[in-house]
Order: sequence, then structure tokens, then C-alpha cells
Amino acid sequence: QVQLVESGGGLVQTGGSLRLSCSASESIVSINAMGWYRQAPGKQRDLVALITSDGTTTYTDSVKGRFTISRNDAENTLSLQMNSLKPEDTYVYYCYAHTWRSYWGQGTQVTVSS
Repeated sequence: QVQLVESGGGLVQTGGSLRLSCSASESIVSINAMGWYRQAPGKQRDLVALITSDGTTTYTDSVKGRFTISRNDAENTLSLQMNSLKPEDTYVYYCYAHTWRSYWGQGTQVTVSS
């Protein structure tokens, strides 16, 4: 089974940038869909961005033009470049991968101060 480990979260001021990374324990070449979700305490986990094996990307409306998802199949990593961060982007961010089942990382906290 695939193990996912996120890194890159932290505290940043409004307008700043962060880059989240997700390292997979095995090759991601055959993983059709990978993505990032985010969740606030007591709330549901929502999709932020998704990328398929052919490079097709999907973003939630609130991050379009600010966030960029990418995958590096050679290094088995998934990334999320987050620019122009806002306080409302403050969440725990989770890496996601889907093969015949879904896999999740442990999450990384992103806090944007106003």
C-alpha cells in the first residue's frame, strides 16, 4: 500500500507563499489521480486541487490562479505551490492518492496570519 508523507506547511503572512510536498513510498507512475485536500476542525475535508496521470488538473474555485499542483513521477512526489495566501487558506492540508482505493497522508498545517 502507498504511504504518503507531507511537508512544507507552516506559518506565513497574508500574501506570502508556501510550497507543500508529498512523498510517496512507491512509484506513482501508475497512480491515476493525486491531489490535495484541506480540512478545518470539525469540518469536512474538501478538494483543493487534483492532477491525473496525463497531467490534467482541477482546482477549487477559491484557489484558481493562486495555487499550482504538479507531480514528479520520477521522484514519486506531488507538490502544491501556494501563492498570494489568504487567512481563509488556513487549514490542515492532506495529500491524496487513488488507485483501487484511496490513500491519505497525515496532514500538514498551513496558517496564514492577517
